[in-house]
Amino acid sequence: MSWYRWDGEDLELRVRVQPRAPKDAFVEPDPSGDYYRVRLKAPPVEGKANQALRRFIADDFDVTLSQVEILSGGQARYKRLRIQCPRQLPLPVGPPTCAN
Repeated sequence: MSWYRWDGEDLELRVRVQPRAPKDAFVEPDPSGDYYRVRLKAPPVEGKANQALRRFIADDFDVTLSQVEILSGGQARYKRLRIQCPRQLPLPVGPPTCAN
């Protein structure tokens, strides 16, 4: 699957964001397997969806907000994220895991 990759202990995710959804949730990989679909309640206005995405990812991967970075796609639905040393894996990604 190409929607994630490990860079040492950091996890890089490629996601497709659907704003203004009924609730924040991971959905499934898109049919091509290039992106993981994510739904967010926040609207795509004034960076609200990006902030909501970072908070959602931080909570689900049990990291601080500062450990989630949007690498590309800040103004688009398709984004690339870096999660520094995730402490839990809510998505089906394999190891490595961090020793904390």
